Amino acid sequence: MYALARQLLFRLDAETAHELSLRSLAAAAPLLRAALPKPLAAPVEVMGIQFPNPVGLAAGLDKNGDYLNGLAALGFGFIELGTVTPRPQPGNPRPRLFRIEARKAIVNRMGFNNKGVDHLVAQVKRARYDGVLGINIGKNFDTPVERAVDDYLICLDKVYGLADYIVVNVSSPNTPGLRNLQHGDLLDELLGTLKIEQRRLAVQHDRYVPLVVKIAPDMEVEEINLIADKLLEHDIDGVTATNTTISRHGVEGLPNASETGGLSGAPLFERSTEVVRRLHEKLQEHVPVIGVGGITTGAQAASKIAAGASLVQIYSGLIYQGPNLIRDAVRAIAEQPAASGAY
Repeated sequence: MYALARQLLFRLDAETAHELSLRSLAAAAPLLRAALPKPLAAPVEVMGIQFPNPVGLAAGLDKNGDYLNGLAALGFGFIELGTVTPRPQPGNPRPRLFRIEARKAIVNRMGFNNKGVDHLVAQVKRARYDGVLGINIGKNFDTPVERAVDDYLICLDKVYGLADYIVVNVSSPNTPGLRNLQHGDLLDELLGTLKIEQRRLAVQHDRYVPLVVKIAPDMEVEEINLIADKLLEHDIDGVTATNTTISRHGVEGLPNASETGGLSGAPLFERSTEVVRRLHEKLQEHVPVIGVGGITTGAQAASKIAAGASLVQIYSGLIYQGPNLIRDAVRAIAEQPAASGAY
């Protein structure tokens, strides 16, 4: 059924198809809950959170929490909303989302388009979702990098009481200067300040919400090691590897490959998995890794776990393969020998 729906959707431009799919999913949520098989159970505990299965939805599909009820019917072990910013912003001009069908890839330069953190908070409170919820936070495009921490603090304070974990996005290639926050004094200041606020909020809310940092795939080994050291130094609870890539390796010469933006989908799999592997070697049991990037089969999801991830997320693979990918991934992970990265 999804193969037929995809043929129809792929006749539309990518962003129109994206919006139509989400609206249809929201409208059909009650039917989906009744018609789809019961989600596969493969429970795992990570960051002190009990996940019903280790396969989640990556941030970016539902930035505002508008479609949470519909997405909940698909069988994810957790859902991550965002990236959300303190103030609403339109993002970059359209067109800004492009398929590379021959390689099951997507290029996007969305630019953190979202309705602002207050809208997301209202939508989450209104939703009937009772599963594990991550919320991904960022800075507004016009906030100077030197003051980015202020934006992250605003979002952290507002979503803390609703999230099971919170992701600090410092790795999108579509917000000018954002990736500078992955390095040096800027990273030190950001992580140190957010950890202080996390501790204060834990006392205020009487619950500890883990803090996760999402990093880029476009780093050398030394850079990955330096980030790992900072995660340990600041007692960060988790790391998501990886965001989209600015590389075009594997799609050279194909239609839309030259579009500006971050590349996701199948061509990212090997690189993102290598980053997962290197992070796990460095961090071991101290900081769990959430593996995301290029998963289009159940076997690839299991490979991320074997490389050291404790959880995995999908996005582009869902667009190309449909909801069956979720069950395939859960099953493949559950059937492999004890996962090296789960704890």
